[in-house]
Amino acid sequence: MKFTEQHEWLEIEGDLVVVGITTHAAEQLGDVVFVELPEPGTTVSKDDEVVVIESVKAASDILAPLDGEIVEVNEAIVEDPGKVNEDPEGEAWFFKMKIEDLSALDELMDDAAYKDFVG
Repeated sequence: MKFTEQHEWLEIEGDLVVVGITTHAAEQLGDVVFVELPEPGTTVSKDDEVVVIESVKAASDILAPLDGEIVEVNEAIVEDPGKVNEDPEGEAWFFKMKIEDLSALDELMDDAAYKDFVG
């Protein structure tokens, strides 16, 4: 897994990158009550706002961690936003994207660096 400073996690799955938010981010948000995901087929650039997430505490935007195309979204978290709090780094992934340059992942934090970042 790789991590961004915006508390997103990324995991390579074949030729796709799966993106979600970290347990730390989910805890900071509190109870998630609404998630709006992008349409599959959407082309995004790094730092584009791609997901809207609302909790009892705040509304936040999730940014695209890399340039690429959204190819799949997790409808389960739209239907039941509480899944984001239950399993943020597992079943509650947000979207899968196809990126052209996998080496861009090398610029992101690994697990140890992310733990230091939030520590």
